[in-house]
Amino acid sequence: MRFSSSIFGLLALPFAFAGDAPVVTNNVVGTSYIATLPDRNNTSVRGAVIVNTNSNATGANVQVSISGLPSEGGPFTYHIHEFPVAPDHNCSSAGAHLDPYAATESPPCDSAQEQKCQVGDLAGKHGKMSGPSYSGNYADLFLSTTPDTPAFVGNRSIVVHYANKTRITCANFTIQGTFYNGAAPSPHASASSRPVSVAGPPTVANAGTGSSTPV
Repeated sequence: MRFSSSIFGLLALPFAFAGDAPVVTNNVVGTSYIATLPDRNNTSVRGAVIVNTNSNATGANVQVSISGLPSEGGPFTYHIHEFPVAPDHNCSSAGAHLDPYAATESPPCDSAQEQKCQVGDLAGKHGKMSGPSYSGNYADLFLSTTPDTPAFVGNRSIVVHYANKTRITCANFTIQGTFYNGAAPSPHASASSRPVSVAGPPTVANAGTGSSTPV
């Protein structure tokens, strides 16, 4: 029996949007999380990634300020990973990239179709880093600051990678003095380090560590 290409096209339609992340529209306005990158394990990388709820509760604003990137091994990527870093500060404990909608890494993230990328692939959606320093400020419609939602960032970590995916350094997200319905946003919001107060550009404190464990 022969089938036309149009029939095969129709059969593929139910899977055309598999893995697409939804735009987050119910974030908690005023909520802010920060991951402060450390200076440990022979890495000079320092900085912070801050995730703030946008004023319209849709998605989040992301501020990135990172310095001390190696002179070789780039361009560097950075991702939100699914778990917080363990107390022993080994970046391998952060698990894989945050990917609640099973976008996977194949095909690679296309910044023109962010909804098809892994939620945690910040570099894929918004640009990789080149040394020795990087700063960025952008909106990401697919990040959540609401606890117990698939794209929630508060109980997770940030990991910086070499181009070959080796992990350079990492840090946990911690809540920054805002509240969710009168209470702390999540019992899981803080990992192994205490919150770092910020005003204006990200500030840096020594907390967490890195590892040279491949993804």
